[in-house]
Amino acid sequence: MDERTRLRLDVSYDGTDFSGWAAQPTRRTVAGVLVGALDLVLGAGAVTGLTVAGRTDAGVHATGQVCHLDLPATVWREHRERLLRRLARLLPGDVRVRAMTEVPADFDARFSATFRRYEYRVTDAPWGAEPLRRRDTLAWPRPLDPAALTAAAAGLVGEHDFAAYCRRKENATTVREVTRLDWRRDPDGILVATVQADAFCQAMVRSLVGAMLTAGDGRRPVDWPAGQLARRERSNEVAVAPAHGLTLVAVGYPEDPAEYAARADRTRRLRLPVES
Repeated sequence: MDERTRLRLDVSYDGTDFSGWAAQPTRRTVAGVLVGALDLVLGAGAVTGLTVAGRTDAGVHATGQVCHLDLPATVWREHRERLLRRLARLLPGDVRVRAMTEVPADFDARFSATFRRYEYRVTDAPWGAEPLRRRDTLAWPRPLDPAALTAAAAGLVGEHDFAAYCRRKENATTVREVTRLDWRRDPDGILVATVQADAFCQAMVRSLVGAMLTAGDGRRPVDWPAGQLARRERSNEVAVAPAHGLTLVAVGYPEDPAEYAARADRTRRLRLPVES
């Protein structure tokens, strides 16, 4: 059997016209488009084991997505010098592979990750989002108070059971450690939430943003989002913010490649559903 080479891919995409990351037979997805382009260049079946750091939902964007895949070593040696440029010609304009890097075989884009960082963009301008940013910026219909948003965010930082903010999977934990959650108003007036955690469960980031926005516009007290953490099931009072304001901007990994395997083992033990 041919020796295989593991590659890390750094990927960006505009999620507007994708049905999320994961391949689906009848829908346009990032993984489906990416594998289709690779198959054209390398031959069908050359790519195996495509694994992504964060399976973004439909409409969510990425500037810092990471995935890994395996190729026969002979195929990689043949194409390595030209592959990135060939993909640039074949891929549609709403997805780019920005880098392809050889990594150790125990690198796992999902389980070796130490954090994921997202940003959520909101405008409270009375005229709405600027036309060139309408695909990645939510137009909020009420004025937002940055101080209230910051106060609401403070109570959500740390390790908590985020069941109220997650779509639960059977036997899977909803405990997560949020290491950063803050808001800033940029010079152009856009409010940006930065959310970083070891990992997120499905819809968690958009649910957190949805809760904070109701505190930011004064409809809820600033301690209300943190108060939802007492719930042990999905809260139907928490609105999920629209997908298009959310972008995955970074995924972190151990600085020492020798730590990839140990990190992946720890994450699997913590995150994978318990066998019944």
